Amino acid sequence: MRPVYSTDKWLALVVSLPAANATLRMRIWRATKALGCAALRDGVYLLPAGRGLRQALRMHAEEIKQGGGSAYLLNVANPSTEEKTDFQSLFDRSEDYRALMERVTAFHTGAGALDTHAGRRQLKTLWREFEALVAIDYFPRGGKADANALLMDAEAAFLASLAPGEPRPTAGDVAVQDKAAHQQRRWATRKHLWVDRMASAWLIRRFIDPAAEFVWLERVEDCPADALGFDFDGAAFTHVGQRVTFEVLLASFGLESDPALVKLAALVHCLDAGGLPVAEAAGLELVLGGLRASQADDDALLAAAGGVFDGIYMNFKSGEAA
Repeated sequence: MRPVYSTDKWLALVVSLPAANATLRMRIWRATKALGCAALRDGVYLLPAGRGLRQALRMHAEEIKQGGGSAYLLNVANPSTEEKTDFQSLFDRSEDYRALMERVTAFHTGAGALDTHAGRRQLKTLWREFEALVAIDYFPRGGKADANALLMDAEAAFLASLAPGEPRPTAGDVAVQDKAAHQQRRWATRKHLWVDRMASAWLIRRFIDPAAEFVWLERVEDCPADALGFDFDGAAFTHVGQRVTFEVLLASFGLESDPALVKLAALVHCLDAGGLPVAEAAGLELVLGGLRASQADDDALLAAAGGVFDGIYMNFKSGEAA
């Protein structure tokens, strides 16, 4: 949970840096900027009091002393009402969020001209900038929600342009299903499987309907009447709100109690719908992209991808026991 910062206690770092040590000056400038320090004047930096921030400033103070400068970390307690207002105003991130949103809008506008790798690289950069800004937004005023929504919309539009036919999220709650009523069924989804459809088909056969038969559709309009559709508009199981199809299936069949599946769901969500990065996502994307390029038949692709998902699931399972 994000800490709540008080306006009653502050930290002031007062420094004098040696003119000859340009490397140290640059390091301290970057460090204070990354921490979101407000500069009261040259060599005087202000932050709200907090354990992590105090430790960071103390560490930089020691670095300055070792580099031949002087540094004092001071506590500023119980400032006047006017001073509290003045101090807090120094940490207004509205302009920073506005600048980020302008970059997101520019990305959204020009995304159609980007290839997959360039687009994903720019998205990761924008998400990193967003996370860094949130980390120093000590007194939030609402810019975070607007920037987050704009970034998610831009990412969703870009991902949709890479995979035409991606389902549009539906509103409402996920209905709980009876697993016994979903055995030995035909399941149908769009052909040329990608992450969400691969993972969902694996989940169906591994945890929901072991005898499942799959139909790969050229057109979703041709879905057989007796088949359970998934991951397309109008399907029995598809995106609901912020959940991708894999997550909807987890919720529908009571599988969210398995931490390993929940961790796998975060990977699938990251690659299918974007959002905050997941460490393993880039590696999984490379592996599944290679399988997709080498397997023209969706049955063979699912068999190969199933082994990958089995391995990831078992790795997450073993991590729980460690």
